[in-house]
Amino acid sequence: MTTALLAPLARTTDIAITHRPARQLVAEPRTAGLGTRAARLVGRWLLRLVVTVAVLAFGVLAVGPHVLDYRTMTMLTGSMSPVIDPGDVTIVTPLPVAEVAEGMIIAYHIPIDDHRLVSHRVVSVEHGADGSVTVETKGDANDAVDPWKATLQGDTAYEVRAVVPEIGNAIEALRTPVVSQALVYGAPALLAGWLLLSIWRPAKVEQDDDTEGDRA
Repeated sequence: MTTALLAPLARTTDIAITHRPARQLVAEPRTAGLGTRAARLVGRWLLRLVVTVAVLAFGVLAVGPHVLDYRTMTMLTGSMSPVIDPGDVTIVTPLPVAEVAEGMIIAYHIPIDDHRLVSHRVVSVEHGADGSVTVETKGDANDAVDPWKATLQGDTAYEVRAVVPEIGNAIEALRTPVVSQALVYGAPALLAGWLLLSIWRPAKVEQDDDTEGDRA
């Protein structure tokens, strides 16, 4: 009787000793996987941030001017630095020509040469008897007043209301052939991969949970 009772106790002890190292071995990969999970989480949020910023930029620059009362322009020179640097995008809104005043930064076509569009600060305003408005302007970074007087055409002028730094450079980069081709073919591929990962990830988590339950 004594021998029969001792034998099962010895087997139970052997099983317990064998089982404990197995739990320790399983815990190590789980701890090591925390870094991978954290990296995936950071990657997902970075991707979402990039997509959100891209959507907002597209809305402000491409959609907004068609549905709201403003326009966007890219600054090409440093004549208004540091207020507006080359590559910055300005947001301009209309106002009546009669309300143009000194100190405003307005966008208008110069009256000489190629009649290019400039955004400079108004330094003087003259109101004609016929209702015309003539302005003198100056770039903040220039030493002298612009060498012309411009009579603003029409009833509407455009005042610079906001500046979006550097985004004009990004727009120009997107227009290059290499980047354009990469966006045409790469963006859909990235979107498809993101959707596949979103579909696949919950199944993987469920499988991990089932495996942990079996181990427990």
